[in-house]
Amino acid sequence: MITGLVFWVLGVLAVVSGALVFRFDSMARATYALAVSFIAVGAALLLLQLDYVGLVTVLMMVMEMAVMAIYMIMFMGMNPALMPMSMVHSRRTALGISAGVFLVLAAGIVTVPWPQRRAAPAADLTASLGETIMGSKMLVMMGISPVLFATVVAAVVLAAPRTRYDRFGDDLRSAPSDPHHGGVGR
Repeated sequence: MITGLVFWVLGVLAVVSGALVFRFDSMARATYALAVSFIAVGAALLLLQLDYVGLVTVLMMVMEMAVMAIYMIMFMGMNPALMPMSMVHSRRTALGISAGVFLVLAAGIVTVPWPQRRAAPAADLTASLGETIMGSKMLVMMGISPVLFATVVAAVVLAAPRTRYDRFGDDLRSAPSDPHHGGVGR
């Protein structure tokens, strides 16, 4: 009973925070709302005992939102990311397409003859699902992970307003006299 209640609460949270992405008027708030939506979906998957898919959903989407926020700050600065703007363009067209896609997907769910299970489930569903999903692509994912990490580090470095080279020589206590850096100079 508690699990069912938590599942429905997570479902409502996922839908509401997903809808808030289009109601918020700043990219930063929309990013956080989208992250909350994905975390709620991942937690709901964990409740369904789809441990691998739930965990991967949470990890991938949280990292994606972090990368998006870093690039947003890097290219826009923090103030423009918080300034009001519309997340919806061509409102009527977007609503029409959204309603059409929803109706097609809902009709597909109801009308497709879903297959019945033919065999007993694997002893370890998580390992079996992980092997099925990642099988031949595990090496690729292991190669992409450090590249994504390096991208995040590079974005943070590029977004930083000052570096260690802004100082005068080896004296780390000195600061440049440039007023943009807030230093006091010598």
